[in-house]
Amino acid sequence: MTGLNETAAIGLSVLMHVSWNLIARHQPRDCEPLWWVLLGHALLVAPWGVYRLALDAQWDAHLLLLMGVSAGANALYFHGLSRAYRLAPVSLVYPLVRSSPLLIAVWSLLFFGESLGVLAWIGIAISVVGLTLMAHTGRGHSEGRALPWALLAMLATSVYSLSDKAATAQIPGFGGLVGYLSVGYFAAWLAISVNLRRATGAWIPIARPGVAAWLIGSLCIGLSYALVIHAMRTLPAAEVVAYTNAGIVIATLASLLVFKERTRWRWRITATVIICAGLICLAWGRSTAG
Repeated sequence: MTGLNETAAIGLSVLMHVSWNLIARHQPRDCEPLWWVLLGHALLVAPWGVYRLALDAQWDAHLLLLMGVSAGANALYFHGLSRAYRLAPVSLVYPLVRSSPLLIAVWSLLFFGESLGVLAWIGIAISVVGLTLMAHTGRGHSEGRALPWALLAMLATSVYSLSDKAATAQIPGFGGLVGYLSVGYFAAWLAISVNLRRATGAWIPIARPGVAAWLIGSLCIGLSYALVIHAMRTLPAAEVVAYTNAGIVIATLASLLVFKERTRWRWRITATVIICAGLICLAWGRSTAG
């Protein structure tokens, strides 16, 4: 896989991720868009992916263990994310969750001996500072109760990112990666369904997104992350996840320039500049290492 292919995979992933997140932000509050798009992924994309996984994967106990770890971590991630979103705005929760690259880098070093260059560490650290500042702009009255759930989602992100990178050694094709993550996404959908039942007494959300929004979200949520795992074949997991935080930069600029959301805009611009500085430093470190 060439550097161009890695760049293209990450770039396309970011665009798909931003697209469905912007759509999700403008759905009714009681729509539970995560529930709907995970269901859509299971219906529209997962059958093909699971078929390719069954044919292409090098099956053994190790791969089954990785799949189980990833599925459990995905369930915890979406559970923590949905609980945090009920207590605090997306602008607070999501940047905190996306601060996971620093934790991923530490786990990679401790457990897998995967070391990063000095510039990569500095770039990731700078971007995390920007993400923390971005989260600060979304502060309200319930962030204290939302924080543990956001941290749970961040921890789960670091776990499934490393297990997914390890799985790429045994799944040669892109379709197989889609099938692999579909197992985790189905576990996450079940966890959200149980959580929804406990909170509302119903298994199905009372509102639903529009057909176009549902289709775009259903196609983007799984394929975008499959591209991320694809890029992890040759790049460190911490670097790939850090690069995908460019999506927060794009989403922030879109909210300011397109949707005219000007709340605390100076702080949000400052945070965006810091995140960009971190990503530039990270890319610089990759270019000098190459």
